[in-house]
Formats: sequence, structure tokens, C-alpha cells
Amino acid sequence: MPQLRKDPIVGRWVVINSDHLKSPKDFFREDHKVYQGQVCPFCPGRESRTPPELDAVRLDENGHWQVRTVPNKFPALVHEERLEKEGMGMLDTISGYGAHEVVIETPDHNKQMADLTPGELALVFRQYQRRLRALANDARLKYIAIFKNFGVSAGATIEHSHSQIIALPMVPKSVLEEIQGAEHYHLTHGRCVFCDILQQEHQDKDRLVSTNNGFVSFCPFAPRYAFETWVMPQAHQANFIDLDEQGINDLAGHFSDIMNRMKRCLSNPSYNFYLHTAPMHYGRPNCYHWHIEIIPKLTRSIGFEWGTGLHIVPTFPHDAARFLRES
Repeated sequence: MPQLRKDPIVGRWVVINSDHLKSPKDFFREDHKVYQGQVCPFCPGRESRTPPELDAVRLDENGHWQVRTVPNKFPALVHEERLEKEGMGMLDTISGYGAHEVVIETPDHNKQMADLTPGELALVFRQYQRRLRALANDARLKYIAIFKNFGVSAGATIEHSHSQIIALPMVPKSVLEEIQGAEHYHLTHGRCVFCDILQQEHQDKDRLVSTNNGFVSFCPFAPRYAFETWVMPQAHQANFIDLDEQGINDLAGHFSDIMNRMKRCLSNPSYNFYLHTAPMHYGRPNCYHWHIEIIPKLTRSIGFEWGTGLHIVPTFPHDAARFLRES
């Protein structure tokens, strides 16, 4: 029989379609071709094909970069805009002020993120922190979204491994709902809902994928998508910026493990991931807990899901976690 499950943070319901459960072999497999042409703007030697560099990690005296951040050539939001708000009756608009950056994660065109060593991943995460700190200096920006699209079906348009940063003059609705749910839970129970989720996952064990000294990954109880996986620090921390050097190294090792499990288990799927961190200058750090959500692109949304917001998931999270653990 199908089962309805409720997300403990935002109160969203999902349907687990237990009559048509799917295992990894039942999902579509996408071919990720790596082209060796001379047109990739992110490869070393073609730096002039991107907008001027914003930041970079260089590890040798010759100036060769390991991680590089540039403005997006086709930005969704731009710094050059003035931040202006306008009301038109019941309708509100804000000018397209913000920032849109690209983090080029490796100079090697043939490497996917799952191929990066923990040391190389640590450089990427430190670059995220540097950009977060730099953008946080602009008081007009309220939230910074860090995300990655891998594979055509996940929205990637350039094969060279990269992620993106968009800084916004408001907190996006999905993040705001999560924060409000966390604040309500803290007000009601006096505890962080994410910390309680971690305690529940450690107690139940069957949805856990992997743990190390600082981090845990699990398939959430009420997922929106098959094989949805969360990565979360075991110690309470609201903002990714506050992760220290040891924490970055622990995260890099853990994330490398998870990405490789997903690559093996699901035959290198397209995916999105996004970092959920507290808004800038957030005043209630005891309520929120930063985390990364990884969404493999294994199914397509249907009319019922678009019309109701109620996702139908064809794999129980404890089964997904088991497949990932065993991969």
C-alpha cells in the first residue's frame, strides 16, 4: 500500500509509491560525454574567455590555479543594477540586483566532482567560504545560494566541473519555509529540529548512508525525490561560513565518499546539490543547522506533483540508503 509521510521541518507531505518500488537498475541512465574540443572556456589557457577573475586558489609559484571563481557570463542577477523596490497595487517587484558567480572546481576538464580527491574538494569548499564572506559585506544582499548542476537533465550547459553562486536581495521561499519551520520547532520544543532529526537517524540507523567524525549523510524520512540524500554536520552549526579548517577537511572526505557511492550505485546520474545555510546576519543561530541536499535526477515531475506540491517517490528512503551503503 502507498504511504504518506510528513516532513518534520516544513510540514510537507510526500507519497511513497510502495506498489511500484524502484531499485537503482530501474532508473534511466544518462550518458555523460566528455568532449575534447578546443572550445571549453573553463580550461587552463582560456581564461580570457571568461569574465575577469574574482578569486582563485593557486598552489604553486607559477600561478597555476586549482579553483577559480568568475562572474557568470549570462547572470541571472547583476551587481550593476540599483536595488529598487516598487509596488503596483497588490504586486511587488525588486530590481534584478545581486550577484551570479561560477566556481570552476578543477583545471582538469576530464574530472567530475566525484573524481576529485578529498584535498581537492577541500579547496572547493574553502572557495565557497571565501565567496560567502566577500558577498556578505554587501548589506543589500540577504541570502547566498550555492548549488551545482551536473548533467544535461540537471541543467548543466558546460561539461567542465563547476558550481554556481547566486546572491539574492531576499531570502528564497523554500529556505524561508525551512527557517520558519525550524524556528517554530525551537519555540515549541526548545531544541533544534535538525539536531533532533540527526538523533532520530542515529537511533533508527536504516536511513543512514555514511558517517565520519564530523558529518553524517542520510536519506530523509520524507524525501521529495528518489535517493535524495542530505549531508549534515553532527555538531550544531547554523552557518557554513563558521566551519573551521578541520571541519572543511572532514566535510571533504565525507562528501567524496557520498559522491562516489552515488556514482557507483546509480551509474553516474545527473544531479543537483545545494547548500542550505543561514541567511546573512541571521539572529537566531540556535534554531537553524546548515546542510547540503543532493538530488539525483532519476525521475520527472508529473502534473499531480506540479499541481499539488505533493511528490510521489518510487523508493523508500531506507532502501535507498541501503543501496548507497552497499555500493
